[in-house]
Amino acid sequence: MTELHHAVHTILALAPNWLGDAAMCTPALRALHTRFPQAQLTVAARPAVCKLLEDLPWIQHLIALPTRPGAWHMLQLGRQLHPHAHDLCVVFPHSFRAALQARLFRSRHILGYARGGRRLLLHQAVPPYREAGQITPIYMAREYLDLLAPLGCVDDNLGLELAAPRKDIEAVQHRLTGTGPVVAIAPGAAFGPSKCWLPERYAQVADQLTEKYQAQCVLLTGPGEEQTRDILLNTAKHPLINAYEEHSTIARLKAILSQCDLLIGNDSGPRHIAIAFKKPVICIMGSTSPRYTDSPWEQGQLLRVSVDCGPCQKTVCTTDHRCMTRISVDDVVQAASSWLDKAI
Repeated sequence: MTELHHAVHTILALAPNWLGDAAMCTPALRALHTRFPQAQLTVAARPAVCKLLEDLPWIQHLIALPTRPGAWHMLQLGRQLHPHAHDLCVVFPHSFRAALQARLFRSRHILGYARGGRRLLLHQAVPPYREAGQITPIYMAREYLDLLAPLGCVDDNLGLELAAPRKDIEAVQHRLTGTGPVVAIAPGAAFGPSKCWLPERYAQVADQLTEKYQAQCVLLTGPGEEQTRDILLNTAKHPLINAYEEHSTIARLKAILSQCDLLIGNDSGPRHIAIAFKKPVICIMGSTSPRYTDSPWEQGQLLRVSVDCGPCQKTVCTTDHRCMTRISVDDVVQAASSWLDKAI
């Protein structure tokens, strides 16, 4: 372990960019607070990630960053965030840009993984996990925690953690007027269409669970997923609940997942948010490797078929999407039923 040679009063963590990755980063952020309880912990991230991490009691400040700031804006951010990063800056993203941004904060100690050609930008470059000399994926929450090991941070084994605003929870409860279990349906994925099971099949699953359990099926779609939403709504025989008001928000997404009995969705952000709220997940996985997301804290079932072309990690399938089309409606309904039978 490499000890810091100065007191730590301010910590800035550059958080991951994707919602699911940010949720998986919460055990590491909590470990930072536990290791340096007197320090002020600031998290800088994309606006959506800041919304995701709101209301966690061990984060003192959340600062929204532009997606790809230009050189002048990066210099301005460096001056703005220097007081928050004075003693320690932890760079969770792997990109060269993230390490360069951290360097502009003029922190006394910058910690990150030694990848992306950025070793010289870091004061402490941690070697990534390897097997047979090759960088190999591991569960992202484990990777983030391992990055902090040189600081003396220890995993508390409490898992992912998020908080939902009370007003949004009450708004969701107001819309859940039925008596059946609450099933959240998340048919999208920001990563790309290769991660997405067919929306028509999601509609069939929702119909069967409504008929079998009087399930209250809540549709979760975000910006850019309007076509998926419309196909599902137009295909389903039974109406799905819209727990949003005028438009989707991260706060309402958290509230829905905190109140559901089960989530059915792709390998995307809502999966990891549900894990943070200790909710079972039926995850339909196709193009991506389960090694990134194989969580010891997840309840539910992973549905995945082995295909000769996968996991390809491509955002768009270049063949017949067999990794997803070979997962049937009956497969998903059977997996969901095994959990809903426990909930009623």
